[in-house]
Amino acid sequence: MDAGPNKVQSRSPLQERVRQRKCSGENLDRFIPNRSAMDFDYAHYMLTEGKKGKENPVATCSPSREAYQKKLAEAFNMNRTRILAFKNKPPTLIDPIPKEFFSASVHQSKPAKPRRHIPQSSERTLDAPELVDDFYLNLLDWGSSNVLAIALSNTVYLWDASNGSTSELVTIDDEDGPVTSVSWAPDGRHMAIGLNNSHVQIWDSTANRQLRTLRGCHRSRVDSLAWNNHVLTTGGMDGKIMNNDVRVREHIVETYRGHQQEVCGLKWSASGQQLASGGNDNLLFIWDRSMASSNSPTQWLHRLEDHTAAVKALAWCPFQGNLLASGGGGGDQCIKFWNTHTGACLNSVNTDSQMAELTGHTSRVLFMAQSPDGNTVASAAGDETLRFWNVFGSPEVAKPAPKANPEPFAHLSRIR
Repeated sequence: MDAGPNKVQSRSPLQERVRQRKCSGENLDRFIPNRSAMDFDYAHYMLTEGKKGKENPVATCSPSREAYQKKLAEAFNMNRTRILAFKNKPPTLIDPIPKEFFSASVHQSKPAKPRRHIPQSSERTLDAPELVDDFYLNLLDWGSSNVLAIALSNTVYLWDASNGSTSELVTIDDEDGPVTSVSWAPDGRHMAIGLNNSHVQIWDSTANRQLRTLRGCHRSRVDSLAWNNHVLTTGGMDGKIMNNDVRVREHIVETYRGHQQEVCGLKWSASGQQLASGGNDNLLFIWDRSMASSNSPTQWLHRLEDHTAAVKALAWCPFQGNLLASGGGGGDQCIKFWNTHTGACLNSVNTDSQMAELTGHTSRVLFMAQSPDGNTVASAAGDETLRFWNVFGSPEVAKPAPKANPEPFAHLSRIR
């Protein structure tokens, strides 16, 4: 069977057509005029009217008239001698890169940053046996000294992220435990530990010594803790929120009443002026310290009812003091953004899952904490594992800003 004809037939018709057109264009017969490049009006004039003018010239023609006719011929391109055209006119030269492009590129903004890659697997996994599977507790916190604290049943453990070492801080008696909340103070040395018996212990992690016990704050377990300098705010199952000055003997300085059920989320703003609290009653409150001692009928600044499940996840914007994010539980599945000055909900994002859930655990994620440098997120789940995720990558180092008006001749040594 001859394969030659089959190969010819298998070629693409478009390719064949393009090649034939290219060859025919290159081999045009130079003696055949190209009609598309000809001016037929001018040709007709030259064959008729132009010949009449040459056969019957005007006897008397003034110099001014001759100059006028010459200018007129130049203007209408009538000085041509050829009538037929044998090739196309050259195309008009077009600048492939307009000059406006260069001027605009100078003022063009910086290129967009590439989208952040979120890893699908954790960097490290640690065992967390006897982790209490209770969504309303707060058993994980990462301090400013880069030490992570986690409560497993009655014991609080410390994991040093700088060297990976683990130590035991305290084990609570069975009649007082289990531990229901932990929170590092801003100094990264002192820690508050909330207990099931309504007490709160203050510990010095460096000296491994208990400093004091706060009593009388709540009637039942302490679920949430938040520091504001020397003031420790506690939220309990009784729905009350207490501000405790840990420096003085009578530590209870303010009491906030608004929640009807367990307070599972507390977070102070960076200014220390506003407190956000979330509860199992699906409510989010914004408290302002200036209103705590006022004669207002209500202590809260805003009472927000948009969530349809327990509100535990709370985070203030680090660069805009009045912007708050709140996350609801499994029946809500929304992250909402609030203007705490006006109480307006700026946006609501449906995540189709609980706020603290990450892919990788085999059970629901209960607690999360972020490293001091903002790089790593730790998550503890009901599968009794503690996982570390490199979510945000290494922080960028800010480049020093150049001087606006550098001193002239700064590179030369001074002459005194």
